[in-house]
Amino acid sequence: MKKQISILILLFFCSYTSFSQDTLKEIKVQNSSKSLQKSLRLTANTTILSSKELLKAACCNLAESFETNPSIDVNFSDALTGTKQIKMLGLTSPYLMITEENIPSVRGASQAYGLTFTPGTWVESIQITKGAGSVVNSYESISGQINTELIKPIKDVPFFLNAYGSSDSRFELNTHFNKKISDKWSSSLFLHGNTRIAKNDMNNDGFLDNPLAKQINILNRWQYTDAQKGWVSFINFRYMNDKKQTGQLEFVPNRDRLTTNFWGSEINTERVDISTKVGYVFPDMPFQSIGFQNAFNNHNQDSYFGLNQYNIKQKSYYSNLIFNSIIDNTMNKFSTGINFAYDKYDEFVNQIDYSRTDNSIGAFFEYTYDNTTNFSAILGGRVDNHNRLGTFFTPRLHVRYNPWEKGVIRFSAGRGIRSANIFAENQQLFGSSRNFEIVSTGGKIYGLNPEIAWNYGISFNQKFLFFNRNGDFGFDFFRTDFQNQVVVDLYQGPRQVVFYNLNGKSFANSLQVEFNYELAKHFNLRSAYKYYDIQTDYQYETQERPLQAKHRFFGNLEYQTHLLQDGKQWKFDFTINWLGKQRLPATISNSGTDSMPDFSPSFSIMNMQISRVFSSIFEVYVGGENIGNYKQEKAILGSSNPFGTAFDTSIVYAPIFGQMYYAGLRYRVK
Repeated sequence: MKKQISILILLFFCSYTSFSQDTLKEIKVQNSSKSLQKSLRLTANTTILSSKELLKAACCNLAESFETNPSIDVNFSDALTGTKQIKMLGLTSPYLMITEENIPSVRGASQAYGLTFTPGTWVESIQITKGAGSVVNSYESISGQINTELIKPIKDVPFFLNAYGSSDSRFELNTHFNKKISDKWSSSLFLHGNTRIAKNDMNNDGFLDNPLAKQINILNRWQYTDAQKGWVSFINFRYMNDKKQTGQLEFVPNRDRLTTNFWGSEINTERVDISTKVGYVFPDMPFQSIGFQNAFNNHNQDSYFGLNQYNIKQKSYYSNLIFNSIIDNTMNKFSTGINFAYDKYDEFVNQIDYSRTDNSIGAFFEYTYDNTTNFSAILGGRVDNHNRLGTFFTPRLHVRYNPWEKGVIRFSAGRGIRSANIFAENQQLFGSSRNFEIVSTGGKIYGLNPEIAWNYGISFNQKFLFFNRNGDFGFDFFRTDFQNQVVVDLYQGPRQVVFYNLNGKSFANSLQVEFNYELAKHFNLRSAYKYYDIQTDYQYETQERPLQAKHRFFGNLEYQTHLLQDGKQWKFDFTINWLGKQRLPATISNSGTDSMPDFSPSFSIMNMQISRVFSSIFEVYVGGENIGNYKQEKAILGSSNPFGTAFDTSIVYAPIFGQMYYAGLRYRVK
């Protein structure tokens, strides 16, 4: 029965996308080995992070889960919220398709903070795909796709506890309760809470380095599996309440809110998610399946930044019907179906109403050829009709070729289209004195036209054995060409930010070179160099994209002692990130003390963690982030006069807090 169930679950998830099919196949084969996998067999350029990888850093939420992975760049968005933002191929997260179990998740109103709403302990694995993603999920993916798989009730332990505390006064508690109800039903209850209770001002500018915060996050998952009849389904219920307070040390919300007594900010978010997935695998035809996904969420954010008010409420519904089968034989597979998306935005910026309703319906077809030896290709296309964007076609292509043993070449190309939510995606700019100006071109979203881009990529990876040790090296190069883009112009001076449609060229070139090697038994090195050339024709000049390092270097060392029979083990992990100089927004018209140079200095950030596993059920860990204590010299412009014209908290290129140390424990009942 267990074997039948595992096969059924695998086939069920395969029905959602061809990328998932390859990914889950890889997880099944490789899960017992390395915590990070790049397969020679996957058609797309995909990296798989298992739950083991997420334990190597203080990844308290999804935004903090990519510190030890070179495919993703992690950055701070501003000097107030402490929220980490991610980039891929040099482009910010709105150009990524971020899904949870292949259902779009971080989008629209949740774009700025949504990655912090998924606790790291809930995650079973993460699949990172560079380049245009699958047409099965959406038309919005441009630079890549990140898919998170949550822990399945049928696999989870009866009880799990994770407790965490850090020197920046952040404390966190995670508990998982899992119960097998019957032979067919299993249920999990995930409870998460975190808080930051003390005020920290390590750079003595009078502002909090990290916000005071409280979050309650509850997820209840139900799984039904009938291996004999071919059914499997999931039902998820989630509630999340997140509160952040930041600003000057003397700021008291009940006394100073929306006044000029002291500058302060509160961001209060409440979110409800309900999703269902039903899959059926034809018993006599295991290669054929049908899946039906449905997701509803209600996202409500009330916030203010000094005297700027920003409130947004988004109600969304997403539905996807997918049929998976073969043409003649299993070397020729296809996925086809239809999906529907609905988004109702109630959005107010300083009492100005920007509310709108978006909906779209689309049909897709994706063909996969795989000769199981040295060649595979995925060719997909979809046609969508959007009430604001009209009718459009989205093609995608991924090709894999193995020219020789342990070597792989991949190519991808695809088109993406998206609506830019200019306020939700740029909330850090509310923490400034800038005036917001929109240059309308008659478009139907904020007066602007949608963003359209083509992405092309080629990669090579070679695995090898040297001195009886495993290693691999490779490179990938991707180019994103924007046919149209919503330009966020910070070069017209420190008093304003201007939004307008692209008139000219905008592109992003990304080159990554990797070398990974097993230096000794259980002692592994990961290294990567990344080069970005990202340029946009702004209104008055062609410039590099601000706050983007052209050169980056990543290095990671991990060592584990031999696992003893009683389960005892030591684990050591060290990561270094070096970032070259970054182009900064224009501040030259400010006075000398409130201006910044054209470029930031280069710097390095070092993180480390030591874990002691006492048994298969108990372990403790200690670690540090930014142990070199590098801090941005001037994080907030005009901090002495926060209601003046020079005030700006958004020009952040490096850590603000400095060194941070943490400790925690994990306990599980098997």
